[in-house]
Amino acid sequence: MNKTILITAVIFGCTAIILGAFGAHGLEKLVDPKALATFETGVKYQMYHALFLLVLGSFNVLAEEQKGLIYYFVTVGVVLFSFSIYLLATNSLTGFDFKTIALLTPLGGSLLIVGWIILGFRLFSRKQLR
Repeated sequence: MNKTILITAVIFGCTAIILGAFGAHGLEKLVDPKALATFETGVKYQMYHALFLLVLGSFNVLAEEQKGLIYYFVTVGVVLFSFSIYLLATNSLTGFDFKTIALLTPLGGSLLIVGWIILGFRLFSRKQLR
């Protein structure tokens, strides 16, 4: 499980850097400043959670199945949250109305929150930390 978590962290981190550069250098003349700021929010949250997964996969405080549950919530959360934001921010560049998927953003954000809550609960319920 640790290897999967770490690989996902690397993929999320690398794509966050690529998308951040694309946003800063490729989108600045194509979308309005508000859309660009929205795009940057998606990049930030993707990078924050790439680092989160890097830490999760690197420490051995939790059992593998506990890490796995957190991993799935965070991974699906990032995909729904950040990637829906990327699509919504670039909505004006396509013929498809991505506003129809706007509910995926808060769902993804909720999954990220649940991942953090599970991590906190698992850490603070451990006997070694009491």
